[in-house]
Amino acid sequence: MSNSGKKERIHFGTLEKEAVAHAKRKREEEEEHDAMSTTVVDSLLDISEGAVPARPGAHIDLDQIDEVMGDDEELMLTDDALATRRRAMAEFDRKRIARTIAIPTNDAHVKDALRQNEQPICLFGEDAGDRRDRLRYILSKIAIERRDAGSEQQEIEDEDMKSDDEDEVQEVFYTEGSEALLHARQNIAKQSLARAEQRVERQREDCKVDLAAVRCLRQNLVAQLTNYTIVGSQVGDDRPLSRIAFAPNSRQLLVGSWSGAIKLWDIPGCKMARLFRGHTDRVGGLSFHPHAGQSKSCVDFASGASDNEIFLWSLEKDTPVGNLKGHQSRVVHVDHHPGGDYLGSASYDGSWRLWDIATEQELLLQEGHSREVFALRFQCDGSLVATAGLDGIGRIWDLRSGRSIAELEGHAKEIFGLDWSPNGYQLATGSADNTVRIFDLRKIASVQQIPAHKSMVTDVRFFHYDSTQCSEPRVSEDMDTSGDGNEDMSAHKRLCDGQYLATASNDGLINVWTAGDWKLQKSLAGHVGKVLSVDIARDGSYIASTGFDKTFKLWAADKI
Repeated sequence: MSNSGKKERIHFGTLEKEAVAHAKRKREEEEEHDAMSTTVVDSLLDISEGAVPARPGAHIDLDQIDEVMGDDEELMLTDDALATRRRAMAEFDRKRIARTIAIPTNDAHVKDALRQNEQPICLFGEDAGDRRDRLRYILSKIAIERRDAGSEQQEIEDEDMKSDDEDEVQEVFYTEGSEALLHARQNIAKQSLARAEQRVERQREDCKVDLAAVRCLRQNLVAQLTNYTIVGSQVGDDRPLSRIAFAPNSRQLLVGSWSGAIKLWDIPGCKMARLFRGHTDRVGGLSFHPHAGQSKSCVDFASGASDNEIFLWSLEKDTPVGNLKGHQSRVVHVDHHPGGDYLGSASYDGSWRLWDIATEQELLLQEGHSREVFALRFQCDGSLVATAGLDGIGRIWDLRSGRSIAELEGHAKEIFGLDWSPNGYQLATGSADNTVRIFDLRKIASVQQIPAHKSMVTDVRFFHYDSTQCSEPRVSEDMDTSGDGNEDMSAHKRLCDGQYLATASNDGLINVWTAGDWKLQKSLAGHVGKVLSVDIARDGSYIASTGFDKTFKLWAADKI
């Protein structure tokens, strides 16, 4: 068979003849263009003194050109020659970048890329290879423009960073305190040392209690907590109820509303005793004076609200008896110092403040949080105060020196509630990350993370027993106290001080946890929607909560 009649064999993956010819033609054109560019650079090199002309097609090191063409020689060039040199350098730079760009081989993808860069997808007489080369050229030009713009932006950012660093250094400042603040610090130090001594002495006495009695008491406490149920519910206002607080005698409670109204209720009958009017916006903080109700001249409680006001109240009057002005934004929490002479407040203006109740004077304006401050509680000794807020960080402040002595880190989101344990060294925080963390001040670290709820935790409260304020405590009938015949009921309650805590959440539940093992003992369901606040009576007889459903509810052991 003759070769002329034999069909041409086509191997898989080979290019057509036309495509091979086109590729060869393009390669020759590029070689001619490179030769022309080399000739231009060679002419520039000949101008410089002592430069050795490069052969056509030889490799050219751009760094060597920069070394040969110094500043003095560059001034000797004419404007045209200098412009030609710069264009040649820019073209070499563009080609170097173009070689690193990956171009799609599919012609449809090439057209899409041209369309995205607002370029015509096809020119007259242009085939697929030409379009691919044009896309490479366009992308290389865009890369150079972005690089140049990025260099300018980086310089601007570096300048801004330097100025920010200078500003941060300038933000560190100290303010001289007043004589009233100095006197308050001295008074707080004196009182706190006495309370700390009493607390340590009580803890030493508790350590002497027989272990069997402690175990029996723990079992009875767990049995009582697991038996909690709803014993009272009352509609408190025509708007959601934001805050609740038990009176020191555990027989009355205050309820604050989004309408600005504050109501005093008698329990367990849930009958309103008095309506307090003064705030014009939602109430955020309520705090009873440690000695409320013992003297008519005493300021019985304080309140803070979104109208930026802090009011002082007497239980005998329905209008404020004092007003603490200074916050520039919403007041979300207030708390009385254990001594009763001072009041702390947390606000959305990013600060917390210390007030003298007797003189209604602002003693301290303390910043330190990067965002709004939402929660504030004094330690039982009165020497420390804890604050937390929307920055997700808690801070411990020493009132005697004014220093921030610890940062409570670990939460992933905002902190909305915190409370000190009566033992004086543990602190619970509730956050929008649905967890409660237990911090130990002795370690300055989180020692326990509790996956407390299915939604954000709005409030946290330990059981604080106060034998000087509480009437005879009531307990469930099935609670066995025979484990220690020498201890009366008050002593048993004192041993339960700080042994459990309650947490409230937007998932509509109040969860009760035992301290130490941090186990869930009871979930109290009754609110429709979010639970905004929770508190525990000083004698341990009730747990009270408020919710978005405009009601407050009382919870207690089934048989009391």
